[in-house]
Amino acid sequence: MIPSDLVLRPATRAELPAVLALLADEDTVVDPSSVDVTEAYARAFAAIEADPRNEMLVLTDGGPVLGCLQITYIPGLGRGGAERALVEAVRIRPDRRGGGLGRELMERAAARARERGCALVQLTSGKRRTDAHRFYASLGYAPSHEGFKLALDPDPVGRPS
Repeated sequence: MIPSDLVLRPATRAELPAVLALLADEDTVVDPSSVDVTEAYARAFAAIEADPRNEMLVLTDGGPVLGCLQITYIPGLGRGGAERALVEAVRIRPDRRGGGLGRELMERAAARARERGCALVQLTSGKRRTDAHRFYASLGYAPSHEGFKLALDPDPVGRPS
């Protein structure tokens, strides 16, 4: 059941450990107090917060952070010069999945992009994340492109990007 007081809003600096805990492990609830907020994470969060084309959003019902995602608004010449929204770092607390929070998170993010005037929302998902692929397809996202990445530097925490 979706809580009636559910809010999607920009994350605060104080919520950075909770966001990092969600990103640390997809399948396990990680205690935010156990997360090391390194200088690099603090710098990255400050850069996102200061950039009008980036948002780190959290989903909350007044209690702990239930979910998060990052939206980057990209200007472009395609689609009549309209912006597009790139969604990344989508997570719902593992112990709160299956109750519609992920759908709510993604629908609210799409509404936010639509209000900004974006022509489309795009995302990438790792090839092995078949459950996530089914979820995104159920929301109307189509696997329209094949994506490619070139790692310029190894991931400092050893996770695939």
